[in-house]
Amino acid sequence: MTALKQYQRIEATGLWRPSPDEQRREVVVSIGEATLTISDFNDKALTHWSLAALERQNPGGFPAIFNPDGDPDETLELAESETTMLEAIDRLQRAIDRSRPHPGRLRWLSVGGVVVAVLAVLLLWLPAALQSHVVSVVPEVKRQEIGDTVLHRIERVSGQACASRDAQASLDRLARRTGVRQIIILPAGVKDSLSLPGGTVLLSRSLVEDHEDPAVAAGYVIAERARSEDRDPLEDLLDRTGPTTAFRLLTTGRLTADIVDSYTEQVLSQPRPAVGEEDLLAVFAQAALPSTPYAYARDITGETVLGLIEADPMAGRALEQVLPDRDWVQLQNICGE
Repeated sequence: MTALKQYQRIEATGLWRPSPDEQRREVVVSIGEATLTISDFNDKALTHWSLAALERQNPGGFPAIFNPDGDPDETLELAESETTMLEAIDRLQRAIDRSRPHPGRLRWLSVGGVVVAVLAVLLLWLPAALQSHVVSVVPEVKRQEIGDTVLHRIERVSGQACASRDAQASLDRLARRTGVRQIIILPAGVKDSLSLPGGTVLLSRSLVEDHEDPAVAAGYVIAERARSEDRDPLEDLLDRTGPTTAFRLLTTGRLTADIVDSYTEQVLSQPRPAVGEEDLLAVFAQAALPSTPYAYARDITGETVLGLIEADPMAGRALEQVLPDRDWVQLQNICGE
């Protein structure tokens, strides 16, 4: 012990009393290895006290009165002038205390570690579990309501959805042909297409106005179907707006305007998530629709969508008309001039 070596030669005089019935006697006090030795003036050891078990009866008072732990009747008095000895005792006791095992501290460290682990599990697992639960329990009617709320927010940016009495029937036929609940054409705001909770697919007017083949618009709807099967639009909304949204929806059944605005801003400004070609082709095959028109609409050179062209599930097969020509012409005019 470094502190001990510094004080090994220190001696002091004090008054020692072995019991209350005996007289105090002047003694020589010296520091040994973890002990305080009390000797007479003939250098005969009278007693040894463990420094680790040494107690001071009057901290801060003088003369300083010490006793062995558990025996307050045996005392040693050191005068205030014995500063070197008093400092040595104090420092050595602190050094001994630091070298001891501290089971209480270890216990608290163990408890703290368990608490941190539990909090980590709650922070990492609970939000995902809560979100998954909410997605599984929200009924279809509530999903449609949420989708309508998001649509109204989008219309503040895009303008009101295109509508025409003559074209609505054609739009409904396209929705049935592609297997979605509802298709809405927007005059702006949406770059290509977007799925909303509740089975609504939004399409940009350019997809019906700039292409002669209705299979292009149908292909974008199919792509949104594939995205929705890969990732539920409601799950996407909850993921983008944070775990508190899932908790609010579960407890109140409502989303605040701020939540809807945050989601709308993100989903309109960011590219749509990619869909694996195999998954996309599987949905085209299920709907009996060709993937080639959609592929060329995405990349006129065909280089980046070669898989969708070469593996078109309807290649070489008789195709059912996506929409009658009259319906398609009406749909192309749904947004007017």
